[in-house]
Amino acid sequence: MATTMKSLRIKTGSCKRLLKELQAYEKEVERESAKTSKMKDNGADPYDLKQQENVLAESKMMIPDCTRRLEAALGDLQAILAEVEAESAQGSEEIEEAKKLVVEVEASIDRK
Repeated sequence: MATTMKSLRIKTGSCKRLLKELQAYEKEVERESAKTSKMKDNGADPYDLKQQENVLAESKMMIPDCTRRLEAALGDLQAILAEVEAESAQGSEEIEEAKKLVVEVEASIDRK
């Protein structure tokens, strides 16, 4: 039981980290898109504009990869959560935290 709870904490932490990472990439894409648009509107140098478009493309490429990793981590978390719930009749703080995180991650993934 103790190792299962430890695994639950680890999986919960992984999901939290990946969710933060995904949200950071989404914000970065928004920032870089705005910067690219502003450069286009201001008639920036074509070379600089091309470099900025490359930065934006790189940021956009990270989102699907991060989403895949988050989906995999979510599957792991759901599996260990089911195992912990089957072993333990009582709800612990860690179990409740993991359940809330599962809902939050699922909502985030569904937005894609």
